[in-house]
Amino acid sequence: MPDALITDLPAIDWVARADDIGQQIATMAAKHDADDSFVEEGFRALKAAGFFKALVPAELGGGGADYRMMCDAIRRLGAHCGSTALAFSMHSHLVAVPAWRWRHEQAPVEGLLKRVAAEDLVLISSGGSDWLPSNGQAVKVEGGFRITAKKVFSSGCEMGDLLVTSAIHDDPEKGPTVLHFAVPFKAEGVRRLDTWHVMGMRGTGSHDVMLENVFVPDAAIVARREPGKWHMLFHHIFVLAFPLVYAAYIGVVEGARARALEIARRKPTSHALTVMAGRMENAFMAAEMSLDRMIRIAETETPGPVRTSRAAIAHTLAAKAAVETVERAMELVGGGSFYRDLGLERAFRDVQGARFHPLQEMPQLELTGRMALGMAIDG
Repeated sequence: MPDALITDLPAIDWVARADDIGQQIATMAAKHDADDSFVEEGFRALKAAGFFKALVPAELGGGGADYRMMCDAIRRLGAHCGSTALAFSMHSHLVAVPAWRWRHEQAPVEGLLKRVAAEDLVLISSGGSDWLPSNGQAVKVEGGFRITAKKVFSSGCEMGDLLVTSAIHDDPEKGPTVLHFAVPFKAEGVRRLDTWHVMGMRGTGSHDVMLENVFVPDAAIVARREPGKWHMLFHHIFVLAFPLVYAAYIGVVEGARARALEIARRKPTSHALTVMAGRMENAFMAAEMSLDRMIRIAETETPGPVRTSRAAIAHTLAAKAAVETVERAMELVGGGSFYRDLGLERAFRDVQGARFHPLQEMPQLELTGRMALGMAIDG
């Protein structure tokens, strides 16, 4: 049974492995940032160390990694290379959600998880751009659907094996219906576009992916839902995905804080310097506490709208505290932080991405307000 974890595999310290890999790839982070190139070395090192199958239950051939430990491992990566950590977190949540559903709901996701473990697949998400409404068109044909869509923010797609995505089918009986499925990158009609030229997290390779009349068989449709409405699948996705994602940002923050303290300790002491350091520490603890709460909510609370609202609050608080911490780190260092070779300027740009993952602050406030007032989650 899924609830009985029986394995003779030795425990793996995924955090230590991540730290080792981070130290190996740290020197390349600035290069990838400078030329908008994908963090291929990081992904190859993670694959060699078993990270892409780490969250697959051991019973299904995976690493059987603990969820919190994987969040901690991504955070360690982020302290060395934010882009590697963030791109890897996108794969990780696509494994964490079915792994949780297999263990707790006995959901029929065993086939995907076994494939990830056996074939060491890299899964690519388009969920951040699709979110509840989804986008694209799914036209019914014999044996399946033909999909036409453009999927943005497809982090890591340059090394991706499967695009985990969705599109809208105009069902003649049920009306517009979002179909969820996975498409191999080698399938006819799948094309990566060179579009990821951005402010920060430049090494994630989060290019657009075009799907042009791509055939998806009926058997590949894993879920159907009403567009724009919260579905239990999305309650799972939101709560389980974002601790992994925000662990990458808190890692960036941790690296910026360490660099700022290293420099500040060489400065003449003053009241202003100590107060600036104190403000940075307050912001950093707020970021850490928010991430920890996100993880605990994912680990312990019952799925549904209330848990989602609580996770969304922690999500907003983590993003705000992460951005503030890097700002405080730059203030502590002073004008030198403006130079790119110091690394704080890159951390400042990278951490801005924390503002833009769903739910952003205004939608979060509306959702949380509805929950607090006893209203339904959907307006």
